[in-house]
Amino acid sequence: MNIKNLILKYALQNAIKFNGKASQGAIIGKVFSESPELKKKAKEISRQIQKIVKEVNSLKIEEQVLKLEKLAPELLKKKKKQEKKELPELKNTKKVIMRFEPSPSGALHIGHAYVLALNYAYCKKYKGKLILRIGDTNPANIYPDAYKLIEKDAKWLTKNAISKVVIQSDRLDIYYDYAEKLISMGKAYVCTCDPDSFRELISKKTTCPCRNLSVKEHLQRFDKMFGEYGEGDAVVRIKTDVAHKNPAMRDWPALRINEHEHPRTLNKYKVWPLMNFSVVVDDIELGVTHIIRAKDHADNAKRQEYIYNYLNKKIPQTIFVGRINFEDLKISASEIRKLIEYGKYTGWDDIRLPFLPALRRRGYQPEAFIRYALDVGISLNDKTTNEKEFFKSLNSFNKNIIDKKSNRYFFIQEPKETIIENSPKQEIKINLHPDFQKRGKRTFKTKDKFYITTEDYNELEESKLYRLMDCLNFKKIKNKLVFHSLDYTEYKEKGKKIIHWLPKEKSVDVEVLMPDNAKVEGFGENSLLKLKQGDIVQFERFGFVRLDKKDKNKLRFWFCHR
Repeated sequence: MNIKNLILKYALQNAIKFNGKASQGAIIGKVFSESPELKKKAKEISRQIQKIVKEVNSLKIEEQVLKLEKLAPELLKKKKKQEKKELPELKNTKKVIMRFEPSPSGALHIGHAYVLALNYAYCKKYKGKLILRIGDTNPANIYPDAYKLIEKDAKWLTKNAISKVVIQSDRLDIYYDYAEKLISMGKAYVCTCDPDSFRELISKKTTCPCRNLSVKEHLQRFDKMFGEYGEGDAVVRIKTDVAHKNPAMRDWPALRINEHEHPRTLNKYKVWPLMNFSVVVDDIELGVTHIIRAKDHADNAKRQEYIYNYLNKKIPQTIFVGRINFEDLKISASEIRKLIEYGKYTGWDDIRLPFLPALRRRGYQPEAFIRYALDVGISLNDKTTNEKEFFKSLNSFNKNIIDKKSNRYFFIQEPKETIIENSPKQEIKINLHPDFQKRGKRTFKTKDKFYITTEDYNELEESKLYRLMDCLNFKKIKNKLVFHSLDYTEYKEKGKKIIHWLPKEKSVDVEVLMPDNAKVEGFGENSLLKLKQGDIVQFERFGFVRLDKKDKNKLRFWFCHR
């Protein structure tokens, strides 16, 4: 096989795999792998690959498939379908109640989506209930708008499968009752020691002076936490084993005084439970049976077991998972919140952000996040990914969902007005979707005036045969574009490239906002005016887009992915 065909076959294979667009970097490795001797001509080969990739990317996918079928049909053989990944079985599944607990520091991001999707998948599998619990017991780190944002995001991603929404700041009296009960049982106490002194004692496996005071004294101290004691004066601790080999287990703190004003309860409360206490109380009260937690919460799970055992309650089955570390994606809600306040981002739905409001607005579907979570699965191993890898996976899942639903339309960016001399009048009908003819057609009336992209116009070569897609064949003759024929078969045998187009009359102004916040301007076909806000369509050879806004003179889309 000559060098050109060697490059061509891998370019075609790569283009077919990725929605008609080949990538130069993915091809060069395969070429050198098959013919290592070509590495000596790396620069020359790289130039050839660049040229051939450009030609391949100008073809329709159907044309790419036909060419590869003739050149290297073995590369079209479908791989065996991978077995569908299943979640590990849960124990005691007669009744399944699970919970997802974000803190209200901002909107949900792609890391939250992974854990929430796993919870949803399990509850769906076992016909269980999924509780959304918003952990807002730290008044100092709360973003008031997050309550509504989180609820909206969670209901969207789970397709309205949230059975109950619980906000912890509504439940302070419940936590107080549990604390008082544990103090009365002698399983908790109120410590007024200086924090540094306590740490020094506990590090030596020595009890603090407060620990062995009477239950009556501790109940009185607990009352004082709501009155005369101030912030830092006292903390409720759970009695454990002060000689425990793991220092984190020794008499851990359960409630403390925090006089910071809370956005919801204002200054009504000043005694607040810490996470380990509020979580276990809620899990008991809400009947949670199974919990998914990050593996770095293993110590917290052990701490919480003390309370289950003291109260003679059944410990939920806990499934630990490794973290997904996103190398070059900012997912800190606190950090993004500051950047929004500074004006760098327009809001949580800024197209540049990996947060659910932005991704939903771009056109990503809940099922794509669920399939991604199932693909990653349950594993104790941490996973590191970057923006490119993550979105490659997510885009693949999302494309499988929206591809069949999305009608096709022409969009010409940087349009160049052209005249193709001697073109006949035509009425052209093109399917809204190539695989679903019953869905209907778009109709174009054409003569000799068209819009094509400036890039396509500049690349036209003298005397070569070109085709306006599903319309006509033409040639460039002495710097003029001249009609040649209507015959697609002739183009197929001798043609150079298929070009997208629009008739000069009846086109609509279109703007597409890209993931880097850049705007692409151009013209779209007139039938786009029938779309409703929120519709997802595919601009042929451009990508999937979602109609974000209809202005009087312009349609504004958001780019989703190719």
